[in-house]
Amino acid sequence: MIARISGTLVHKYITHAIVDSHGVGYCVFIPLTTFYELPDIGQSVTLNVHTHVRQDAISLFGFYTQQERDIFQLMLAVSGIGPKLAINILSGISAGELVRAVTEGDLQRLVSIPGVGKKMAERIILELKDKALKLRKDEGGAAVIKAAAPSEELIKEDALSALINLGYKSHQAREALEKTMKQYPEDVTVEGLLKRTLNALSGM
Repeated sequence: MIARISGTLVHKYITHAIVDSHGVGYCVFIPLTTFYELPDIGQSVTLNVHTHVRQDAISLFGFYTQQERDIFQLMLAVSGIGPKLAINILSGISAGELVRAVTEGDLQRLVSIPGVGKKMAERIILELKDKALKLRKDEGGAAVIKAAAPSEELIKEDALSALINLGYKSHQAREALEKTMKQYPEDVTVEGLLKRTLNALSGM
């Protein structure tokens, strides 16, 4: 079972990255929080990995921090949560904030995550509260890595695609993106735009 992978980043997208390790390219599914921290293409990268084995496939899920991977694995133990939903949850909330929301029973914050309804949020709190208490610690403040982008329109379309994949309605996501771009015209990366827009959407 693969638990960690180090190598050269040869491709990165909002949902996955490809890491070349000793000549083998591994496709690793990632949450947005990890996407924000990825280096530029061609640079070295290390990801904490969860190997998900099914009868018909083996999938790798990668995380920038061990805390993210630990929380991802805890969520898989919750009834009704599979790898895809767990990744989406971590794309809509940081690992540290998720632990805080669970330990404090912050139902409203959990429900604001795309794909998480009231019943699911209540189940997460009920089943993970004791385990989350053990994981609770100060969250790291790693800076968002800025990357050059071909054009503002392409950035907007990539960000819109990511938000729709996370479960937001097209019109809701587009409206929030346009508002964010007007408010922060200097933030012209996919990472920065997504982060600000998700913060705005979670507060609605």
